[in-house]
Parts: sequence; C-alpha cells; structure tokens
Amino acid sequence: MQHEITNSERAEILVQALPYIKRYTDRVVVVKYGGNAMINSKLQEQVMEDVVLLWLIGVKVVLVHGGGPEISKLMDRLGKEVSFVDGLRVTDAETMDIVQMVLTGKINKSLVTLLESRGGNAVGISGVDGRLIEAKQKDPRLGFVGEITGVNIQPVLDLLEKGYIPVVSTVAAGADGSVYNINGDTAAAHIAGALGAIRLLLMTDIDGIRADKDDPATLIPELTREGAAELIDNGTVSGGMIPKVECCLEALRKGVKNVVIMDGRVPHSILMELLTDEGAGTLIRGE
Repeated sequence: MQHEITNSERAEILVQALPYIKRYTDRVVVVKYGGNAMINSKLQEQVMEDVVLLWLIGVKVVLVHGGGPEISKLMDRLGKEVSFVDGLRVTDAETMDIVQMVLTGKINKSLVTLLESRGGNAVGISGVDGRLIEAKQKDPRLGFVGEITGVNIQPVLDLLEKGYIPVVSTVAAGADGSVYNINGDTAAAHIAGALGAIRLLLMTDIDGIRADKDDPATLIPELTREGAAELIDNGTVSGGMIPKVECCLEALRKGVKNVVIMDGRVPHSILMELLTDEGAGTLIRGE
C-alpha cells in the first residue's frame, strides 16, 4: 500500500530543498533534453513540470533539444533511406529539409506549448536565429552536418532577461548561407559555456558513468575533470559514451561549473539532481 505523504513531511521536503533553491536562484542551468524522456509522453510531461518549477523559483533554465528518433521516423514514412559514414548520419539537402521541419517546427513548438500549458513562459528559437550557433561543414561525405565555429549568445541572454525559458533546436547557420545539423550534446556544451552556466544536465538513456558498464551497482556518483579523462584513457568509458564524456569535458573547459550525465528515464530526475542531497547520475566537477 502506498504511503500517503503528510503535510509535515511535505514541509520537511521543502525545507531540505531550501539551500539548493538559494544556490540556483538567478543562476543559469542548461538542460540538454533527449533520449527516451523525449519519446515517452509521461516522462516528457514530468521534464516540462521540472523545468517550469525551476523557472518559478527563479532559476534561469535554457532547454536545448535534439530529435534524432523523430527525424528517423519521418524519413522512414517518406521512404527516405538513412545512410551512415563512420557511425554519423549522412545529411543531404532533402534530409536537411526534414531535419529543419522536425527540429525547428514540430518538436520545438510542441515543447514550448507543453511548457506554457504547465504555467511557464517559453520562446522557441533555433541555432539559426540571430546566428546563435554558427557552423561549417564537418566532412563533405556527411553533407549538411556541421561543426560549431562560434556562438552568439545574445538572443538567449535577451530571452532570459525578459523572463522567458529559451527552447533551442540544434541547427546552425553557415557563413555560406547553408543550414547545418548539429549534434545536440555539442550544441548544449557550447551554449552552456557561453552562458557560464552553473550546471549542464545531459539527459540520456543511461544512469551515468559506471566503473563496469554492465553493472548498475558500479555507478560513479562524482568525478573530477581529470578523473573523467582518465576513464576514457583506460577504456572504462567506451563506445557511445566517449563523445558524451568528451562533450562534458568541453563544456567544463568553456567555463561551465559542473556537468551531470543523468538518466532521463527516471521521473523528475532534474529536481532530484538539483534540489536533493542524493542527486542523479554522474556529476563531473569543473570547480
């Protein structure tokens, strides 16, 4: 039988959260939103509730999102084949049109609508708007896949100053007039760095960094920058986790205070990470 929380227990929870609320109020937190938390509608609602709650207590939240699964789904419906080079999706002109439609259209505006239905004030922008993210072609074999060359953070600062939650889709402007598809984690790292964010939260489908990738009991709750780099060097961090951890290290180099790799499949994991002693996932310290 489920335990009913009493009013005194509720009050105690709020009191415990107070030092954390004081720490983050008026500071910038960047959330990279992706993985299963984006596909599962119940989880999606909970993430939006977490973001709005943080915004209501005065945290300056910036939501950066990708949308790989949605892009693949629409390509499949349109009968467009997905091809890869060295594990990276090839993005030709037609695919780039689909990427823009899905990321800057459908997903971005759906997230804005969800945030506003929960009581938040949100504005959706893409990396192209105000040349927020500038990029060049990463590799001619990949087509319109971009490598970030610069960030003009002013559009995000303007929105934060006016009290909005910026929702950023990860496409970028090229100097040649092209639009490029950008890796969501990389874009979030650059944006968080340019904002000097107190924390970057990378929401994923894993619980964090493990000493043994097959054993959940070996989750590492906290690492230094050097410790995280060492885990890449000695092979503890391998495969798809390497670019994620490298992204974290890049964010720390750019001035983000701390980065967390966390499991977006856990309900209200954002609030658990920011407002409780236990936290969620693996924290990599830059301080």
